[in-house]
Amino acid sequence: MKSAVVVFPGSNCDRDCKVAIERSTGASVEMVWHAETELPAGLDLIVLPGGFSYGDYLRCGAMAAQSPVMAEVKKAAERGVAVVGICNGFQVLCEAYMLPGALLRNASLKYVCKPVSLQVTNAQTRFTAAYQGRREVKMTVGNGEGNFFADQPTLDRLEGEGQVVFRYMENPNGSTNDIAAIVNPKGNVLGMMPHPDRAFEEELGSSDGALLFQSALQSA
Repeated sequence: MKSAVVVFPGSNCDRDCKVAIERSTGASVEMVWHAETELPAGLDLIVLPGGFSYGDYLRCGAMAAQSPVMAEVKKAAERGVAVVGICNGFQVLCEAYMLPGALLRNASLKYVCKPVSLQVTNAQTRFTAAYQGRREVKMTVGNGEGNFFADQPTLDRLEGEGQVVFRYMENPNGSTNDIAAIVNPKGNVLGMMPHPDRAFEEELGSSDGALLFQSALQSA
């Protein structure tokens, strides 16, 4: 199994993701600089990590979405490679039009960093298979602009087609319909604000994030 973590200027969870994937799955992980015009061959998983790409100037993720490597990430996703965008990575996926909606300022207008309980809304995705019917998991959020928003037709489609993967049990940022994570219609691109990379060992308070990485690679 082979994975890649894309590193943008301002990423700060890239090493966390690398360690989380390696320890959770045993997969090899390559770090890919955002200016690269090619991805490593034979990838099973691509991760866009959290952080503050380009200092969150303009809009969170907007500048990173224009990085050269993103053209290759899109091509890989079209081939069916699993792509996970975590926190800032979720923002990048939305700005790159790989996922619908947008991430707005938190309703409290404050940065929120704390453990959160999540409902596994769709246990039948390639990112949740390893949860084996569990309905509640725990991860961590750390964001100032994690408030998911989409227009009503988009929300109806996401809800009606099972594209909402996780919901907040107690919404920390005001996200519409308590949405914490969504997938694309094809089911191979996941965007999520909570951090599985900060919840992959019990010493971190939860190992539930490890199951997400295991799910993504087991289905490769």
